[in-house]
Amino acid sequence: MSALLLKNARLDDYPEAQDLLIENGTIAKVAPVGTLSDVPTEDVIDCEGRAVLPGFVETHLHLDKALLDERMPNLAGTLEGAIKVTGALKSRFTMDDVLERSRKVLDMAIAQGTTAIRTQPDVDPIAHTIGADAMLTLRDEYRGMIDLQVVAFPQEGIIKAPGTIEMMEECLRNGADVVGGCTYNEPDVDTCKEHIRQVFDLAEKYDVPVDMHTDFWVDDSDPRYALVEHIADVTIERGMQGRVTLGHMTSLASLSGSHRVEVWDRIKQADLNIVVLPFTDMHLNARNDDHNIRRGVAPVKLMWDVDINVGLSSNNVRNAFTPFGNADLLDVALFMAQVGHMGSPDDFRHLLQTITYSNAKIIGIASGYGVKVGDRADLVVLDAADGPTGLLDRAVRTAVIKGGRVVARTQKSTELFRR
Repeated sequence: MSALLLKNARLDDYPEAQDLLIENGTIAKVAPVGTLSDVPTEDVIDCEGRAVLPGFVETHLHLDKALLDERMPNLAGTLEGAIKVTGALKSRFTMDDVLERSRKVLDMAIAQGTTAIRTQPDVDPIAHTIGADAMLTLRDEYRGMIDLQVVAFPQEGIIKAPGTIEMMEECLRNGADVVGGCTYNEPDVDTCKEHIRQVFDLAEKYDVPVDMHTDFWVDDSDPRYALVEHIADVTIERGMQGRVTLGHMTSLASLSGSHRVEVWDRIKQADLNIVVLPFTDMHLNARNDDHNIRRGVAPVKLMWDVDINVGLSSNNVRNAFTPFGNADLLDVALFMAQVGHMGSPDDFRHLLQTITYSNAKIIGIASGYGVKVGDRADLVVLDAADGPTGLLDRAVRTAVIKGGRVVARTQKSTELFRR
């Protein structure tokens, strides 16, 4: 029987430090410090009063397109420019290339405390299924270090890119976990709605969740970027409440008054998950504003206030969509605080809840997730006394534990020379 003891750990639900006994990948006991010292274990980590959180969860990360910026940057800085640049680069993708870049980002993510990722590889007539095939390979290769969910994602559209829906179905037959969509990347609103219909048809046929990029604009003046109510209607008609996730959703920030209330209500009725991607959303949006420049990020605090399911994720790492990032969800949460008028201790705690429990719920792994007895031992030890301090400090991830096994350890040493 494999066992690991975490000594002197700070947990949210306990006023004093606790010891955690992990057996066979599960938290077996939580007890006051010192009371488990006689339990035989193969490994002991003295947390020395550091905070222990459930492992971070990425709900939206494009591993196949990561680390491309050094090859061809998006000098225009726009969404259209990003799609164009990436399309040119995708035509030269090989399996080895996608695997090599993806491994680098997966290793970053694991070291930063992430224990589960939903990844959206492009499936289209340019890249074909190379990205999805690579992700399925990595899902097996990294098993026991990080969990991967694979989305069959049509970045180039479906109706305007013939053959895409057949390739998406091939990916689902081969083991992809989720069907994706890119609702705005069609020529008009009618083809956008047909795109949505075909995505839901695949979801029903293979009994998988839906995860779509949608309403990615700073306003809703173009109806292709105001489809959330239509998606909510389809979700309810198909009986898929709670199984549909929408990424970006930046045009929600343009809503006001009664229209905002109506949209919020419809989102809640359909039990839609909204994943905000602040690095990309702020970088690409509002490029033509020359005064009163809009942030281009969905209003997270307002959605919290009305109890909408909200997630936060990285989206991209150093490519045409996002020329920075290191797969660190603490950085994403802290950036969201800085651009989203979030400065209170409660805000910081809510942000940490979002990149852990909320994100876990969104990708369907909430059962058995956490730091209670009986939960999976997917944990991160922060070099801080509590989560909010760790967020503000960008704290080192002292240890990352996946299924009861230490998969990463990081140490930081600083020496100051005073006069």
